[in-house]
Amino acid sequence: MAAALLSKSPRLVICAILCVFLFSEVGVLRQAAALGINYGQVGNNLPPPPQVVQLLSSLRIGKVRIYDVNPQVLSAFAGTGIELIVTVPDDLVPGMAASASQALQWLTAGVRPYFPATRVTGIAVGNEVFTGDDEQLKASLVPAMRNLHAALAQLGMDAYVRVSTANSLAVLSTSYPPSQGVFTQAAAPYMAQLLRFLVDTSAPFWINAYPYFAYKDDPTKVSLDYALSNPSHVGAVDPYTHLQYTSMLYAQVDAVTFAAARLGYGNVPVHVSETGWPSKGDANEAGATVENARQYNRNLLMRQISGEGTPLRPKLRLEVYLFALFNEDMKPGPTSERNYGLYQPDMSMVYNVGLNQQATMSAASLSLATSPASRRDVRKDFAGLCLVTSLAILLITQALLL
Repeated sequence: MAAALLSKSPRLVICAILCVFLFSEVGVLRQAAALGINYGQVGNNLPPPPQVVQLLSSLRIGKVRIYDVNPQVLSAFAGTGIELIVTVPDDLVPGMAASASQALQWLTAGVRPYFPATRVTGIAVGNEVFTGDDEQLKASLVPAMRNLHAALAQLGMDAYVRVSTANSLAVLSTSYPPSQGVFTQAAAPYMAQLLRFLVDTSAPFWINAYPYFAYKDDPTKVSLDYALSNPSHVGAVDPYTHLQYTSMLYAQVDAVTFAAARLGYGNVPVHVSETGWPSKGDANEAGATVENARQYNRNLLMRQISGEGTPLRPKLRLEVYLFALFNEDMKPGPTSERNYGLYQPDMSMVYNVGLNQQATMSAASLSLATSPASRRDVRKDFAGLCLVTSLAILLITQALLL
């Protein structure tokens, strides 16, 4: 039948090809826009925020995390449609925990003036607090998050902005095999409070996970292919669940899920708030090379495009924020800390991970709508898809009538 239709009109062939391109382009753009990236600013030579936003839009990156509420950055993102996670610094957390008015004041001054033109969809309260040494800060974290969520509700923003905190993988005492994942004794009491809050507010658990560190610490025993998430690698099989893992990152995420389940919160979604691989390091930093960095981030990008979930949650695409957009020359520590960027500060590529700049496209039309703040754009995407479908049907009908 298909052959008969095609023989009836050569134009039908052209229409069919056009439809393939239209539908494939919609799908690819939506998936590419799902990629998240961390935009750090610990450097003295970084481009101004408007140029950064232009770069992100041209790369079709639809999700960005920043580490403050810089007014220039928030203003630059206005009208782009890019989803933004902002951060409450550690030093403000105790005050927010002690005073609901301080949480409201921070939100009113730092976020509300830019919302909803700047599409803030998440607030990270502190960073890796539960693996630090400040006990007061640890005790203050969840109360501060509750006060901040109450402030969002008071301003009518709670349906659009989720409150969470980014955790180090070191909150786990055991991460392998994934089914044996468990929180440390020191972190467990705080984790129960945090997970209860996340359930109450429908927010995700954020984890900063870096397979690079596991490989660097023991390169003779840790498989580089496994750390790099190379899909062709045989990987490892969890002896208790018999699930096969070809990606260490995905195994680490499932370990967090199992640890949460042990506290009674197995349904909390786990998102990767940071992950990356340095392109340069000191002599004792094994594996810190351009090629490994490119391979790691490209593998994650391809898994994102395919919509891949973890072995434990295969139908739920893992949300990942790559670290980082730029090399940041003022970061302390070993050489690797200053070389996680996909780009140099002059906006030249450190390496090509597979993201191509599109000069005529904007993130506003490409951002994948997955958060509550995205409902209006979901309708726009659906309307656009219906228009494409109608156009395709019309073209085919006309061709058949010729």
